Amino acid sequence: MDKKTLRAQISRQKQAMTPAQIDAASQRLKALLVACPAYQQANTIYGYLSYNQEVRTIPILEQALRDGKQVAVPKVYGKTMRFLLLKDLSLVAPGYAGIPEPIADGPVAQDPNALVLMPGLAFDRAGHRIGYGGGFYDRFLAEEPNHPTLALCYGFQLLDHVDTEDFDIPVDYVLWDREEEVNLWR
Repeated sequence: MDKKTLRAQISRQKQAMTPAQIDAASQRLKALLVACPAYQQANTIYGYLSYNQEVRTIPILEQALRDGKQVAVPKVYGKTMRFLLLKDLSLVAPGYAGIPEPIADGPVAQDPNALVLMPGLAFDRAGHRIGYGGGFYDRFLAEEPNHPTLALCYGFQLLDHVDTEDFDIPVDYVLWDREEEVNLWR
């Protein structure tokens, strides 16, 4: 299946989820994440502010702040994406493509070992990912390749195989909603 068709199929499945389903899956994924050694060892989380039917990241980022971690989220400047430190998760406004971004332009996060939470539409167990088509994370990770990376997804977003391009950078870890997976594979 080509990327365009796959993106449309996954988008339809996400749109079919109810707010209660999204919240429940997000809570289960939050629990998996905070138990993950990559999260526990990180001093800084480079997260993202969820948009539409994505896994809800605000509770995750709030937990990271309570756990004494620094939190940074992306802001887009043309073709470049920078992670900006954010202590107050309410200080955001719609930015690139309507996605929430920090209102301020700084401070820029500078932790070369920060755990990067990766958004995307589809993933496989080898860490291959299909993003939203902007290439922002691939360009960022090409410039800063030492970050551990982790994706959170619903069970239906985890596929047996995802076709990638040479410039696509796989994620190190994929956590998926286990209850969704059981329903998916039956």
